[in-house]
Amino acid sequence: MKTNGNTRKYAAEQGLAEEEALKKGMEEKSKEFVEKGAEVYAKD
Repeated sequence: MKTNGNTRKYAAEQGLAEEEALKKGMEEKSKEFVEKGAEVYAKD
């Protein structure tokens, strides 16, 4: 599955275990979402 491969690659690049990489990635995406206005549908 592509997502698992991406997770493993991200974990390796960050020097993290896969579970830690998932948590960190979700935290980063959450921050990005809030910075962009926390809107479900982006305004063009």
